[in-house]
Amino acid sequence: MEKLVERFLPPAERQKIEACVRLAESRTHGEIMVLAAASSHPYPAADLRAGLALASPAAVALTPLLGGLLWAGPFNLWVFLGALIPLFFLFQAAVRHLPPVKRIFISDREMEAEVTAAAENQFYRKGVCRTAEATGVLIYISVFERKVRVLGDRGIHAKIPAGFWEVVVGTIVAGIRSGRPAESICEAVAEVAGILAAKFPVRAGDADELKNLVVEERRA
Repeated sequence: MEKLVERFLPPAERQKIEACVRLAESRTHGEIMVLAAASSHPYPAADLRAGLALASPAAVALTPLLGGLLWAGPFNLWVFLGALIPLFFLFQAAVRHLPPVKRIFISDREMEAEVTAAAENQFYRKGVCRTAEATGVLIYISVFERKVRVLGDRGIHAKIPAGFWEVVVGTIVAGIRSGRPAESICEAVAEVAGILAAKFPVRAGDADELKNLVVEERRA
């Protein structure tokens, strides 16, 4: 799953997002970080499930042919196992590099849980929880899972209308589905900036405490 984020957000698109965040933060003393991750989890169990699911029918199909060549008969168990094992490892390795195929073997519930856990983890690891006045916002995008989370720190969460973060998520998801990832992220940043500017207007001497954009190609 290498270079998922690079394909999702080429360098020019990243520059556009960083500029959007800078502009947004010029209106508020709140802090916004956009984090685009290749995936939230490596999902090794999916590789195993895919390897077995794909190797089994392939081994069944090959057994009569190999059995005939080896004079072992068309339904020989040892021939079947001899075909199944290398095919399993072959498909298991291949699926790691085929995200659309791998996604088939992961339940939506599993992805939801992993993305939520990864977003919360990054909220703390990247210091979004450590701004001077607890006014950090993390916009977390997990490319492989095609899921988005928005987390606000305690200093602003209580002042944000119920359901607002879900609206921001919806803006990004809709834009990604229409092939406009960078534009939709900028729209979401502007939505966040609008409410932060109203609740936490910019002040003299405000410092930029967080990176505007973080990209992680490495799987979590």
